[in-house]
Amino acid sequence: MESQLALELVRITEAAALESARWTGRGDKNSADDAATTAIRSHFNTVPMDGTVVIGEGEMDEAPMLYIGERVGNRKGPKMDIAVDPLEGTETVAKGLNNAISVIAAAPQGSLLHAPDMYMQKLAVGPKLAGKLSLDDPLEQTLTKAALLLDRPLTDLTVSILDRERHRSIIEVLRQAGVRIKLLGHGDVMAAIDTCADSGVDLYIGSGGAPEGVLAAAAMKCMGGDIQGRLLPESEADVERCKRMGIDQPDRLLTMDDMVGRQGVLFVATGVTPGEFLQGVRYLPGSRAETHSVVMYSETKTVRFVRSVHQLETQLGTLAQAVSF
Repeated sequence: MESQLALELVRITEAAALESARWTGRGDKNSADDAATTAIRSHFNTVPMDGTVVIGEGEMDEAPMLYIGERVGNRKGPKMDIAVDPLEGTETVAKGLNNAISVIAAAPQGSLLHAPDMYMQKLAVGPKLAGKLSLDDPLEQTLTKAALLLDRPLTDLTVSILDRERHRSIIEVLRQAGVRIKLLGHGDVMAAIDTCADSGVDLYIGSGGAPEGVLAAAAMKCMGGDIQGRLLPESEADVERCKRMGIDQPDRLLTMDDMVGRQGVLFVATGVTPGEFLQGVRYLPGSRAETHSVVMYSETKTVRFVRSVHQLETQLGTLAQAVSF
């Protein structure tokens, strides 16, 4: 099931990447997102599964396509939870910047957290620190402990964080501690993955979207890393929304198992614009385009990279494909 479903899902993220990449640098994030969403929606119902979208473009009254609760697949396969971001990095594509991706996570029904669209405080680490740090600890203590576990001075520790005004006080703590800081303009999912990808980043901290936290957790479970989170509701209405989505204690610490369950989870992503982990869509002579994708499965900890060349005139699929293990 895993290999067949993974191939079907990567074809979907490839289609979304090919369509949204056409909008790179055009300053129109909504059209880029619409193109990716339409591509994914048009392909999903051919997949042999009985899937339910638990993280999508919004609730039914907000999103006509890929809304939370929508059923996808041909109903002839396993019952699955689906988390999808047709274009993670809409502004990234609009501005022609790096690290935009199309991404899907899938797990057995009941596994994925129904994360509301709000901020989540996050701590993500790679395999060497997995299970050894806590989001509940003061940041200074976390940094000191991480340096000891990695057998490095604090000054050799690298921490990534989104460059946002809400993070000013956290960045000041990092500077006072003397660690290296990688300030990010965008890319919440890829930022967490970087801690597992030999990128030189040891920890990812700060707040970002809760749905992106679940998608990142799916990848990190496959790569042997760890992520913890805590929802940050800003009003009583937000608290009530969490409870309607099955989260009775919105302020509790969420572990990776809380976000993606204990069963096997699939993570599939295709690069839209270039990044360190995934290359973006490249347009080639002869009405062709090249995509670069990753397919991961938590049960085997397998990470496969897929390079595909597509004939754009016919859209009949892949002309050439090489897979690296």
